[in-house]
Amino acid sequence: MSRAFVNEDNAAAQVDQPVERQVSAQPNYVTPAGMAQLQAKVSELQYLHSEQSAKGEQTDKQRQADLERDLRYYNQRLQSAQVVTAASSTEKVQIGSRVTFVDEHDTGQTVQLVGEDQADATAGLINWGSPLGRALLGAQLGDEVLWQRPAGDQLIEITRIEPA
Repeated sequence: MSRAFVNEDNAAAQVDQPVERQVSAQPNYVTPAGMAQLQAKVSELQYLHSEQSAKGEQTDKQRQADLERDLRYYNQRLQSAQVVTAASSTEKVQIGSRVTFVDEHDTGQTVQLVGEDQADATAGLINWGSPLGRALLGAQLGDEVLWQRPAGDQLIEITRIEPA
């Protein structure tokens, strides 16, 4: 069939369906702050979606499809969230712990182990399931652990553990 016979109105009305966001296979452990962030994100997306829907014919169909995809993702993350009790130990690294460690050059760094959706490396919030998170989780004060990095393995020593 020739393109001349395609209904242009129907073609314009079609929206590219956004690719679904991948959901991690690891357990969805979250800190209490991470749970609050997930709840806030769902509320924000619901508000933005209702704003888009209220526009009637002026609705940006692509924007609405993107919001619906994100709502499906964050609702699923909220439903699967398992809130961990606040880290209280100063002897053993738990999800929620703030950990200070030094490398072979005595360069120190402090990070906090958090859930996947709360992670922000630039803010020192490290996913507990990341290579660094797995190296630290369960370690005790004074332990040397092997951080298996893409840039090469590094031995680090835990010098301080603080509750969240």
